[in-house]
Amino acid sequence: MNEHRPRKRSLTLHGHRTSVSLEDAFWDAFRDIAHERGLSINRLAETIDDSRGTGSGLAGAIRLFVLAHYRDRAGQMRV
Repeated sequence: MNEHRPRKRSLTLHGHRTSVSLEDAFWDAFRDIAHERGLSINRLAETIDDSRGTGSGLAGAIRLFVLAHYRDRAGQMRV
């Protein structure tokens, strides 16, 4: 059951270290998406961080990004 608990990992965004807590499934999916796009997870996190609103935390923004990625992919499969 520990795989459902968030794990804190360090990221570097624009030269500054920050910690993000995500469940293993989200870390795995986030790494996969970064790899598909030819980006480091730090660079992808920077992109997400730059586009998120001030009312949302980075961890939540990453989760929503991962969800949107796979929803878009599922939508393309239905066509």
